[in-house]
Amino acid sequence: MQTKPHALVVMSRPSFDAHFDADRFERLADLVKLDEPVWTDDLDTPSARARLAAAEVLVTSWGAPRLTAERLTAAPDLKLVLHCAGSVRGLVGDEVWRRGIRVTSAADANAIPVAEYTLAAIIFAGKKAPFLAADQARAYEGWGTVSGYGDLSNFGRTVGIVGFSRIGRKVVDLLKVLGGTTCLVADPHADPAEVARAGATLVDLDDLLPRVDVLSLHAPELRETRHLIGAEQLGRLPDHATVINTARGSLIDSDALAAECRSGRLFAILDVTDPEPLPADSPLRRHARVMVTPHVAGSLGTEIGRLTDHTLDELSRWTALQPLHMEITAEHWALGLSA
Repeated sequence: MQTKPHALVVMSRPSFDAHFDADRFERLADLVKLDEPVWTDDLDTPSARARLAAAEVLVTSWGAPRLTAERLTAAPDLKLVLHCAGSVRGLVGDEVWRRGIRVTSAADANAIPVAEYTLAAIIFAGKKAPFLAADQARAYEGWGTVSGYGDLSNFGRTVGIVGFSRIGRKVVDLLKVLGGTTCLVADPHADPAEVARAGATLVDLDDLLPRVDVLSLHAPELRETRHLIGAEQLGRLPDHATVINTARGSLIDSDALAAECRSGRLFAILDVTDPEPLPADSPLRRHARVMVTPHVAGSLGTEIGRLTDHTLDELSRWTALQPLHMEITAEHWALGLSA
């Protein structure tokens, strides 16, 4: 492009501060024209509407208001939305594609810490470390006296991946560090050859469940995936299996999972829950066979800089008329691949 496009940063103030240190802000300013105000978290104020009127690019993240039809009408020259975070599902809708506006996401960069967290959870699940630590009566008895936890091992185990998403694929790749691991994938939209090239085997969910030591969820949140793992599916898991969820809490029937953990049959490591946060009286909060973390698997702290770098790389490609690497299309949207 011969002239710099007009851009507006749309996100919460804490998000803006986390994404843009001095060096990254300087890089942004080198790529686009930034008028005042540079940043907003409210697209309905007179000053924001004035900026929208000229904006060709929106750089968004957590805290950005939804791009409704009315707000898009106020941005007649808008060509590109660059999302510095993961899912754009709460940000954009069909109106964006009807207007020919292109959308990118930093979900691929955000997948890295989620996959790393998942690998750590799988390794901890193999040794049942969080659950032994929570069971103070047994924590110091020594490995020779531990019973009721299954095989405390990370060798020769079978891991089931539900959802061959960008995170699911990264987890499959990271699992190669564990010797002798068999990786099964359940995803009705996955290509068997692509799954095989990644080092896993594509099977039906019903076939996967009774074969796994660890079940890790990476499916999108859709109407048809709500309670994808319910009482029936949990009942098909082997004794001592661990359920890991770093995707969306609604994929699991929380009551059914609590019942299985309370019975002593299953274990769970949950970074997302339904509802989120869990009520104070939820049985999942206070059971020694359940580890709950407060949605920390995604990018936090210095990891947020990786999202910004990813976004600025995309902006650089767009201004140079080069192909975008992480564009979200209407087809991705329909399949729930925007998350």
